[in-house]
Amino acid sequence: MVILNKIYTKTGDDGTTALGNGERRMKYDVRVSAYGTVDEANATIGIARLYLGESDQELDRVLARIQNDLFDLGADLATPETEKKPDYEPLRVTADQVTRIETEIDKHTARLEPLRSFILPGGTPAAAQLHNARTVARRAERLIVELAEVPGEHVNPEVIRYMNRVSDFLFVAARSVNEGGKGDVLWVPGENR
Repeated sequence: MVILNKIYTKTGDDGTTALGNGERRMKYDVRVSAYGTVDEANATIGIARLYLGESDQELDRVLARIQNDLFDLGADLATPETEKKPDYEPLRVTADQVTRIETEIDKHTARLEPLRSFILPGGTPAAAQLHNARTVARRAERLIVELAEVPGEHVNPEVIRYMNRVSDFLFVAARSVNEGGKGDVLWVPGENR
């Protein structure tokens, strides 16, 4: 259980932050940026949920589960694997979490109008917020992949897979709240030349 008795500790006043294993890193470190951007994606999903109507309770439940999974994912990133084993079992994203979100993507995609063009972020307020969350999730994914390429760093492959699926799900969810795709704003290439 996590207990936070004091919000400010002053330990970060030197520009560093503690990882889950106690190691301190600069706040601009790519690992810190990666899990910080996952947190940002989580917050944007929270805003999108505020725009869902009563008819979208199923979607709200899925988004709530994704938000919880994103905290798991952030914990995974914040606790890098090292040769020295910690005194506790670190929280790791699992293949089951990836499979579950893939199932949700397939279920929601089956209800959508076929996609015949790229779409512009917009439509309903909920769809616009879900598109915003999608772009933040993609940024988090890019940072996670960048982290995985840093020599000496390790990233759980399920983290990359899950983050990729989150943005896919948010795209499908945005189309879903746009009347199943009927309210999508289509891109018209070269329209304003």
